[in-house]
Amino acid sequence: MANKNIRSLSSRKGLDDNLFENIADLSHRDASKEEFQALAKRFMVDDSVIFGTSSFYDFTKEENRNKKIHVCSGTACMVAKTQVGLQKHIEQHFKKEEIGHAACVGRCHTNSAFMYKGKTYTTSNKQELSAIISNNNHQANNYHINCNTAPILTSKVEDIVKFYALVKKYKNNPKQVIQELKISNLRGRGGAGFPFWFKLDAVIKEDNNQKYIVCNADEGDPGAYSDMYLMEHQPHKVLFGMYVSGLTVGANTGVLYIRGEYPDSIRNIQYAIEELNEKKLITNFKFKIIRGQGSYVCGEETALLNSIEGLRPEVRVRPPYPAQYGLYGKPTVLSNVETFANIHWILENGGDSYSKLGTKQSAGTKLVSLDSFFNTPGMYEIEMGTDLHTIFYEFGNGFKETIKAFQIGGPLGGIVPMNKIGELTLDFESFNTKGFLLGHASVVSIPSEFPMIKFLEHLMEYTADESCGKCYPCRIGSFRGMEMLQKAQNENYRINRQLFDDLLETLEIGSLCALGGGVPLPVKNALQYFSEELSQYFTSK
Repeated sequence: MANKNIRSLSSRKGLDDNLFENIADLSHRDASKEEFQALAKRFMVDDSVIFGTSSFYDFTKEENRNKKIHVCSGTACMVAKTQVGLQKHIEQHFKKEEIGHAACVGRCHTNSAFMYKGKTYTTSNKQELSAIISNNNHQANNYHINCNTAPILTSKVEDIVKFYALVKKYKNNPKQVIQELKISNLRGRGGAGFPFWFKLDAVIKEDNNQKYIVCNADEGDPGAYSDMYLMEHQPHKVLFGMYVSGLTVGANTGVLYIRGEYPDSIRNIQYAIEELNEKKLITNFKFKIIRGQGSYVCGEETALLNSIEGLRPEVRVRPPYPAQYGLYGKPTVLSNVETFANIHWILENGGDSYSKLGTKQSAGTKLVSLDSFFNTPGMYEIEMGTDLHTIFYEFGNGFKETIKAFQIGGPLGGIVPMNKIGELTLDFESFNTKGFLLGHASVVSIPSEFPMIKFLEHLMEYTADESCGKCYPCRIGSFRGMEMLQKAQNENYRINRQLFDDLLETLEIGSLCALGGGVPLPVKNALQYFSEELSQYFTSK
């Protein structure tokens, strides 16, 4: 009930005078306690609401406000072992207390990544780092881009006026839009694979004067930079999908919640919105960008909604679902970047054409992010159903060193041993039936010499650090798992396997969202496929 009251108060000023943005602004200015209290008074909320929100995020916490540079701590950079040396080099320019971390800045294809003065970089030596710090020039984020089928997501938009002209065909026919999307079998590309048409169909049935379209661009899976690619190279495909979705369900506002670790994405999307307004290509619809402040859990849809509203980004208990009770309590279509980017091609070519690509249950294409261990790392648009061996060796061109496994689908994705890639194809069903998870289709390679116990410790530490704290299994369980894995490596201690299995089960079935509920999957995969390597750290059952 308390959150509903705060949500109602926050909604009075809405997106134009957004509570979350006000809190972030004060935090970045390291404002006084009195200024935060004045903000609370202006929004008619308790001081604790403002404090609870500002103390949550990496970029707004009081203890982090003096950070001048942020070193990437993502999984891809960790396994590449580039960050320890980078940290030492950075310490020659900044005090330790001035150096923060960023969960992932999207440079998984090169590593040695960091964020400085609103820009992201990768550097290979001390001299290059010194030059970057001195001049802060823009550094292009280049990587290979290719496609093995109809280029739905990777084709260039040559003429945006012509591109948006397709709106005229559908703006007064919402049922046709939903029907084409239903025929296409477009499933959400954020990881769960939920049929997208169903969200539109649910929201269009809601009788409410105010509805929202929200694009989740905060799904910061370390190793995945597909959302970043689309926002920086294909912004109009994303915006078009949101716009048509709004026209279809009767929403007049589209919100893009973009992670703060992607500053170039924010700039490019803003430029694309300005282009639309200058050319007057959209009517009765407006876009709003909300900049994330450093929190992985905001990739969970209800935590994201709470964040936009200025509340602490804790996961909501469902039902009600966002389609009925979403942003500011209004009906909301919420989906991720890649899902929205597919919509133009489907409406232009027909749902049937899209459904013929891929497999019967997993139609279309999927962006695949390959990390720096591939000889040709980059972003590849791959038809669903393509086998992993083809992706890794024909597009990635094999590996720079010996690899024993891959984490596919982000920190909650399964750990796939090298000898299993011949059994897997790029689709939801193949991964699910084999005990893995497709997710964002990000690929983080685990080198043969990298200890699997260290990788599991990283996963538990990441979950503990990013937990919203609302449910005990995730908040406490992930921390206890991390403690056991650390103790097994540093002391004369072996983890009781039954106790550890009970912990994983508690996380899996007791957590409110996929953060705590999902981390047991990769841990179980590792225990199954790398039991010999891990046996020294565990007691037998």
